[in-house]
Amino acid sequence: MSTVTAKPDTGGPRLRRGALGFPQLLAQGIALISPTMTAVLILPLAFSDAGDSTWASYAFATVMLLFVVFGLNQFARRSTTAGSMYAYIGRGLGPAAGVLSGWALIWCYEFIGVAGMCGFAIFCQQFLEGVGIHGSVTPFVWFLLSGAICLTVAWKDIRLSALLMLVLEGLSMLCILILGAIILFGHGISFDTNQLTLHGISFKGMDFSIVVCIFSLVGFESATALGGEAKRPFKDVPRAVVWSLLITGAFMVVMGYIEVYGTRNLSTPLSSLSAPLNTLASAYSVSAFKVPVSLGAMVSFFSLSLSCLNAGARIMMPLGGHGFLPKRLHKTHSTNLTPHAAILPYICAIVGFPVILHACGTDPLTIFNDAGTLAAFGFLFAYFMVSVAAPVYLRKLGVLKTKNVVVAVVAFLCLMVPLIGSFYPSPPYPIKLFPYIFAAYVVLGGAWLFAINKRAPGTLARIESDLETTLAASQTGDWGDTIPSELPADLGAAVPATA
Repeated sequence: MSTVTAKPDTGGPRLRRGALGFPQLLAQGIALISPTMTAVLILPLAFSDAGDSTWASYAFATVMLLFVVFGLNQFARRSTTAGSMYAYIGRGLGPAAGVLSGWALIWCYEFIGVAGMCGFAIFCQQFLEGVGIHGSVTPFVWFLLSGAICLTVAWKDIRLSALLMLVLEGLSMLCILILGAIILFGHGISFDTNQLTLHGISFKGMDFSIVVCIFSLVGFESATALGGEAKRPFKDVPRAVVWSLLITGAFMVVMGYIEVYGTRNLSTPLSSLSAPLNTLASAYSVSAFKVPVSLGAMVSFFSLSLSCLNAGARIMMPLGGHGFLPKRLHKTHSTNLTPHAAILPYICAIVGFPVILHACGTDPLTIFNDAGTLAAFGFLFAYFMVSVAAPVYLRKLGVLKTKNVVVAVVAFLCLMVPLIGSFYPSPPYPIKLFPYIFAAYVVLGGAWLFAINKRAPGTLARIESDLETTLAASQTGDWGDTIPSELPADLGAAVPATA
């Protein structure tokens, strides 16, 4: 029996190695979580269920997701490659699980990117109104503008993308925190004892709000997708994953407290406000903040779509190399060293979805809400998979400890909270159909993978060998962005091997 021996091919598709430091990786994670999105649009929804415990719901959700991070970082500390989370799960649970997890992450980043497009359109309009330009601009203009800029930046250079995300999201969060400080301390220092003591609050009242909070925090894993371009991947990628969750979680806890405190004496409750920060700016006589807050939200939503484009393209690239997606997607630009072959169709999908729905009469806010909900099921699927994969992977390495099993079990149980909350109590139509739509998407991916393996027997075994070889090679820096072993020509192998 012949044995496939994989060797790196320097002529294969390459990404820009050593381009990203810790700040850029952190920016990717924070931009995809998009704390600004929560502050300007989602906190009223969490408040409608949690009330005075909104800040505590975000704290609890952050702690819950930390257990998922602990499992994910068992992989990130040991190996890295482009689209890492897909490879991690494949290495732990086998190639079929890895491919389906990558398939799910493409879904996640697609719909979160759509939500970013819609948020951009909403706050572009608010910004224009804030500077005195009245009259409505069709959302089609904003969808296409955001998509064109995202395509240009992502195509050109990952370093430019990372710098933009770092600056834009940072400025947006800073602006919101300044407004929050004015609300808290503008008329002296006081404390909201109802919030701090959680008076009259029960877990039952927090259950659905925790689901909302968890879904607000997903996206921290996206830094792993850029692992093949990191300067110090084994140190900086795990740190970026942890700190993106901790920073955004803390931001949401603080803003949850501030927005509930600031709206307590208003005639309209927080749960009924569509633009809570603009309302608070007027209520606290700092209406000048309406413009910078709207501008900050606008650029933050742009950063969200850009981060989704970067992460999603880097998941599609190895899936193309393994033959699950068209092989032409497993290419990089000869000069820019970006996965341009995957970037172009992905941005078309991100822009096309809201364009089609709005043409059918759906407003951007509805598309935003629905896209975020659809994406959440993909994240849950991937998080469940990586939580289970971590102890299996450690067992293969012979380093599994009891604490690793405990972390995996706690992560699994924590993820059951948003999963059960997505079905009970039953959400309204058509949201109650969304889990089944995602399930059909996963089944479709599974059927396609089965058909590929049936047409070319041994494909799954070759993918598994590729994952092992590529991840092992990434530990020594030989390569992290190519598909090193031989696949059948019709399945899109990018790099030949010797038998």
